[in-house]
Amino acid sequence: MKIRMISDVLKEQYGEKIYRLALSSGCTCPNRDGTVGTGGCTFCSEGGSGEFAAKTAPVLEQIEQAKKLVQAKTRGSRYIAYFQSYTNTYGDVNRLRALYEETLSRDDIAILSIGTRPDCLSDEMISMLAELNRIKPVWVELGLQTGNDETAARINRCYPRATFEDAYGRLKKAGLSVIVHLIFGLPGETEEDMLASVRYLADLTPVVDGVKLQLLQILRGTKLAEDFEKNPWPVMTLSEYARLMQKAVRLLPDETVIHRLTGDGPKKLLIEPQWCADKKRVLNTLRAYLNEA
Repeated sequence: MKIRMISDVLKEQYGEKIYRLALSSGCTCPNRDGTVGTGGCTFCSEGGSGEFAAKTAPVLEQIEQAKKLVQAKTRGSRYIAYFQSYTNTYGDVNRLRALYEETLSRDDIAILSIGTRPDCLSDEMISMLAELNRIKPVWVELGLQTGNDETAARINRCYPRATFEDAYGRLKKAGLSVIVHLIFGLPGETEEDMLASVRYLADLTPVVDGVKLQLLQILRGTKLAEDFEKNPWPVMTLSEYARLMQKAVRLLPDETVIHRLTGDGPKKLLIEPQWCADKKRVLNTLRAYLNEA
């Protein structure tokens, strides 16, 4: 089967490799401030899963800081502005509109990518994002993590799958591209549970634009780390994870683009699995398995 990776798709569209710039919108999360829950998702670090984001500063300064971090990798002229940490549609619509418009005003920003929760997408917010999408492409990244509501309760996600389905439908109706995040290796999930989440995404209508498939990383300072220290559970080996990825990508529609097959947790916070810190080895192993898919 042919696997569509986002790096290849963007190179075809823009004629060069497009790198992400990790940025901060200054938003927090309703699962941390008590609006829908406290403590956040159990796997989420203090930095809101955005440890590689540029330091909080005016967004144009952040972009310049972030560009310096990737200059060793690229001579490209265009980037994805990726607002990753916390919930980037959680806040005042007008403030966020101004922030995102300023970001898109730069010639070197080709795409705006916004990480968020499906319970933080009012009709007004979606309408604003749809307006921006007429300027340059806007991607909305939804952290589903699992299609299983029992697992979602264990990781303190604090919204049901029905909320995701509602937000997904409204985003697609507004003409926005949606990327959905899944995490493999969540506590209590079997391989079949994980593949069931992939099948759930594969059956979505309209077809999901993109997916990020990521290994669970147990990071210091998280509730997950506390649980792991008290009652450790088996973590996947690299070969087990690669074999699972091989099965997962076979389930996805041909139209769905794969944005990620693993993740980069900060090494200083990583408890398990230690093998995922060797990114080159991980990617080479995944390529070998996927070439068999």
